[in-house]
Amino acid sequence: MISIQQEDFDLAHELQQLRKSCNQMGAFVSFVGLVRDYATQGQVTAIELEYYPAMTYKSLVRIVQQAELRWPLLGLRVIHRIGYLPAHAQIVLVAVASQHRHSAFAACEFIMDYLKTEAPFWKKEYINGQNYWVEAKATDTQALAKWQN
Repeated sequence: MISIQQEDFDLAHELQQLRKSCNQMGAFVSFVGLVRDYATQGQVTAIELEYYPAMTYKSLVRIVQQAELRWPLLGLRVIHRIGYLPAHAQIVLVAVASQHRHSAFAACEFIMDYLKTEAPFWKKEYINGQNYWVEAKATDTQALAKWQN
């Protein structure tokens, strides 16, 4: 259900596994985030993600549990990669199965909004031979606010 890993993932394989594990599924929605190749300081060649294993895993479990309380989900898969990742690499997968599309779309978006703001990952961008720690974005906090009302 939840993985934090350095290795890349095979999207088709992960979706096939989710599909096989769910009965009465009417929809599944997936989101794959990629390492952007741009930032305000210039062209990004890579990022590096650090985390504290026990704390980060517990945080992801809480996020998933909150989604399961809000929507009737049949299954889900969350993969978040860590380590050094070049531009355009896959960084995150959120896949959600439900009987209906509305629940699957909403839960997928909810999980991503919480991952961006509440999961304890520290990200460093490599730009033009320099590196910068990435601060939280106001737009991510605004996206989270809609779930907290």
